Amino acid sequence: MAREINKLTDSMVRAAKSEGQKRRKLADGGGLTLVIKPESKVWWFRYRFGGKEKTYSLGSYPEVSLKDAREGRDAARKLLAQQKDPVTHRRSEGAKNLSAASNTFKAVAEDWLKLQKGQLQDSTIDVTRNRLTKWIYPHLGSMPITEIEPPLVLQVLRKIETKGKHETAHRMRQRISQICRFAISEGRASRDPAADLRGLLKAVPAQNRAAITKPDELGGLLRAIEAYSGQPATCAALQLAPMLFLRPGELRKAVWAEIDLKGGMWIIPGGRMKGTLKAKRAGLVSDLKIPLPRQAIEILKPLNQLTGKRPYVFESIKPGRPLSENTINTALRSMGYDSETMVGHGFRATASTLLHEMGWPPEIIELQLSHQQRNQVAAAYNRSARMDERTAMMQQWADYLDTLKKGGSVVPFKTSKGF
Repeated sequence: MAREINKLTDSMVRAAKSEGQKRRKLADGGGLTLVIKPESKVWWFRYRFGGKEKTYSLGSYPEVSLKDAREGRDAARKLLAQQKDPVTHRRSEGAKNLSAASNTFKAVAEDWLKLQKGQLQDSTIDVTRNRLTKWIYPHLGSMPITEIEPPLVLQVLRKIETKGKHETAHRMRQRISQICRFAISEGRASRDPAADLRGLLKAVPAQNRAAITKPDELGGLLRAIEAYSGQPATCAALQLAPMLFLRPGELRKAVWAEIDLKGGMWIIPGGRMKGTLKAKRAGLVSDLKIPLPRQAIEILKPLNQLTGKRPYVFESIKPGRPLSENTINTALRSMGYDSETMVGHGFRATASTLLHEMGWPPEIIELQLSHQQRNQVAAAYNRSARMDERTAMMQQWADYLDTLKKGGSVVPFKTSKGF
């Protein structure tokens, strides 16, 4: 009896959902199957060739419609009738005739991006898609991924380099390689042309974020911050930025539940700290404890009266949202500090430089900066370690900033109490 084909309808495909985290399969017949995952729907053509069961990917829904998938299946079945393996044939000159629209570099890249949902942070996925759209798709997007060769990839990456975007060029080579390896795993390509380009791009020039590290200049900046007139949350964030020297994102996204004003401690959960999503899920990114000096508590208490009943400490003018990522830098520009002189992230370099000059042990400074360590177990422990010393350092640092702000002695003083 002949196998029944064309069991699915457009509405069935559109409405199909996975069963929790498990894959679900819907057969259309003739070897065509829709594989439904939590993050995607992919068309497979399953067949036997040379005594082995094989799978031929026809692309993702909705980019590849039910009609397109059936056309791809029928084309593959014709190849089988000619004793040709569809997967092998796709790697040959005739591959473009088999659902070519679903096998362009852009189509494969978009399928790969969908699979990164839950693996990479949403912001990382957005940045990657924007970079692909700006730098890669105009040159490689419409090409069948099987036809992309290393010289062409290098030519595209060189164009990025000529714009001075060396880090972007390196990152795009990595992404192209990941996309091609994904295509190989699905039988949509046979090689990774970006892998042959390792070591051929120019090294990324060392770049230090603009930061003021001279005590007298820092004193001037602190006085400018003190005189800054803006909304209370912005003023408070500006005053705390040099004192606590957190990463800008860690500061502006602070929530009141993290801060114990009575105990003088701010604990940032590991989920908000710098680190990969994979490491955070594995519990390898630990909480960071920030001992709050007296001056920080004095800044936070009145702010608590304004925003304490809502989640975010530094709430923007739009209720329920934190300050934007540009707020601190915009305020610095309005005070006359351009991007070559000082940026929000630069307060970390400022503190690191001057705390070293004050004689604090490098390991104490690094712990408070929450710099990642190669040994993740040690990192998880150390973010809570040596709190007595870190508490003393943070208070002495805040006192030192007060001295600079008042125009007092700018000579860094050595640590006391035997630390």
